[in-house]
Amino acid sequence: MGQSVSAAKLRNRRDWNHRQRSKPKSTALICPMQAEETEELERSNTDGSSDFISDLPDECLACIFQSLSPADRKRCSLVCRRWLLIEGQSRHRLSLNAQSDLQPLIPSIFSRFDAVTKLALKCDRRSVSIGDESLVLISEQCRNLTRLKLRACRDLTDAGMLAFAKNCKGLKKLSCGSCAFGAKGMNAVLDNCLALEELSVKRLRGITDGAAAEPIGPGVAAAALKTICLKELYNGQCFGPLIIGSKNLKSLKLFRCSGDWDKLFPLIVERVAGMVEIHMERIQVSDVGLAAISNCSNLEILHLVKTPECTNAGLGAVAEKCNLLRKLHIDGWKANRIGDQGLIAVAKSCPNLQELVLIGVNPTKLSLEMLASNCPNLERLALCGSDTVGDAEISFIAVKCIALKKLCIKNCPVSDHGMEALASGCPNLVKVKVKKCRGVTSEGADWLRATRGSLVVNLDINLDMGEHLDASASDGGAQDNGIEFPPMVGSQIGASSIASSSTGRSTSFKLLGLMSGRSFVACTLRRLASSSRS
Repeated sequence: MGQSVSAAKLRNRRDWNHRQRSKPKSTALICPMQAEETEELERSNTDGSSDFISDLPDECLACIFQSLSPADRKRCSLVCRRWLLIEGQSRHRLSLNAQSDLQPLIPSIFSRFDAVTKLALKCDRRSVSIGDESLVLISEQCRNLTRLKLRACRDLTDAGMLAFAKNCKGLKKLSCGSCAFGAKGMNAVLDNCLALEELSVKRLRGITDGAAAEPIGPGVAAAALKTICLKELYNGQCFGPLIIGSKNLKSLKLFRCSGDWDKLFPLIVERVAGMVEIHMERIQVSDVGLAAISNCSNLEILHLVKTPECTNAGLGAVAEKCNLLRKLHIDGWKANRIGDQGLIAVAKSCPNLQELVLIGVNPTKLSLEMLASNCPNLERLALCGSDTVGDAEISFIAVKCIALKKLCIKNCPVSDHGMEALASGCPNLVKVKVKKCRGVTSEGADWLRATRGSLVVNLDINLDMGEHLDASASDGGAQDNGIEFPPMVGSQIGASSIASSSTGRSTSFKLLGLMSGRSFVACTLRRLASSSRS
């Protein structure tokens, strides 16, 4: 009895889906299939040999496509007209080669991908990029755009950015690099996109250098901005009005921007006191600027990278008032202006410290002991290019840093004896990375792996000293010196791992295998229930 009911439900469901697919649908395609192939595929979907994938509602199929890699999505779009249509309508992220010959293709591209909200336009630096007309055409067809990335679009002008901003007022994130428009174009975005939350600008060539530079901001976007990132700007201080006017700013990142930032930070902190994260790399800032930053009592993340004018006194001022500090990265650039004194100040005032990266800094047992005693939550520690960190210091860390989970040691006078100390210390240690430490051998690393089976030990004994230490994070990539600590995840399956799996199973089984983490069954039942009521 139960089997006959299930069979009847299955036939009803298939009949309903076949009726749905027989309804007229839009066929605005970029790469339409040959008519003979399409008819053959559609006949195979309507005979009795159709698989369960063909019975899935469009919403379920769209969710499956969103779990695939871009390459697999493209392959799926070639299966049949239905898959091509659903894949296009469910794609929210798109990256295009923004050369000048893109313009005639824009209408057909965005008639298929009509739900795009995140768009990247990237052009090779040796090619001619799209111009204002193309950008305006895109903005007219993507009025729901929330994220835009522009790379090397050197033919865009202030006028094009103004027209774009008027059409895409819901923009939330803008990232532009190596573009030629200037202050007027940037102000056009800030004056029209009141929902803008993230702004990243790198090598904006149209900004005038010197005192004659037109100020940028604040505009209506200042009220919503939470993140500002400025990279390699000749006159980054022209963004001063924008930074000062962004009262809800949480993250400020400055990379290699010229100008005296000591004069600007007091003005910034006076208006923007709620910043949580500040990155400074190769900018002109000293203890004066750090003293101003110390008034940001909510500060949790601070990066001081190659700022040689910053000393123990400035770091101590920040530590004294910023007691919520969780992550501290310091690249002392071998200037020896930050050392034990500054680190002891951090240890005394910042008990919540979880991550500490020291490059070109020379801590001793004195500061390490204070950090181990006063920072019980210290989980990630990196020591790079430190002349004072040897076997004795590593042994001390192994005994005292109970909470430590990840340890990176690079170009320090450490030997296999230090590795032996780690075998019995740091009970929560998960990963150790050792690079360019002359005294550590592969035998020592193998012994540590064998002694602590669950510990991941990465050893790089390449002693090419021509490669200097670099804590730069301006390109957003993984750092070669091992100072990037990704979040600990117990179980993670990415789209790339799915795409790279190679088995003999059919596409249907591969797609069905993706359903385990999503509520496809509930979606199907809801749709079937609504159809039965109608």
